[in-house]
Amino acid sequence: MTNSISDSFAHRRQRLANIRSSLPPTVRLIAVTKRVSTELMREAYTAGIRDFAESRIQEAASKQAELQDLSDITWHFIGHLQSNKAKKALELFEWIHSVDNLALAQRLNTLAQELGVTPKVCLQVKILPDANKSGWMIPELFADLEALNQCQNLQIQGLMTIPPLGLESEEILNVFNSTYELARTIQSQNWSNITMQQLSMGMSGDYQLAVQAGATMVRLGTILFGQRP
Repeated sequence: MTNSISDSFAHRRQRLANIRSSLPPTVRLIAVTKRVSTELMREAYTAGIRDFAESRIQEAASKQAELQDLSDITWHFIGHLQSNKAKKALELFEWIHSVDNLALAQRLNTLAQELGVTPKVCLQVKILPDANKSGWMIPELFADLEALNQCQNLQIQGLMTIPPLGLESEEILNVFNSTYELARTIQSQNWSNITMQQLSMGMSGDYQLAVQAGATMVRLGTILFGQRP
């Protein structure tokens, strides 16, 4: 039994090493650990992963308590964030990838000032209409940029996007390319408190397309840990 566990770890570690080596040095690999055990997370840590992403506040709090000895982990929140959980998110996470509307950004900004933190955030955008996803459509985002720029307690670092389900590879690549171009356009406007240095896009099924389009952070779960229970 011990050998099979060891072999499984060796296999996972090799898979992780292969994925990391396939990414350009400019791309940050973020391990998505929703419903992944802390034992597997420790394996990933041993294999070199330092960025972990959760999408549920309660699950993240429990795991952070169990893994508090691993003090150099950077925690990322990637799920839909309800306003009533914003304070807890700021207490638990250094990065919030899924700031998806102006009211949430302003709420986080107020709470960040109260807590004395300056979280790094990405603005979630929808390049194509998608009833199943939150986020700004492009015209809405441009309309809100001036107000977002006033959120002085947030470090607005870039954009996050998730393509709609069911697209062909070429369509997915178009979404990622459009997100890249949107970030360049916003950067060219020279906002004082908005930078577009980060593009959080690409998951297990499409991260290679995202890297091709200029992603700086890819959020990988299934390809690292297998199917969740």
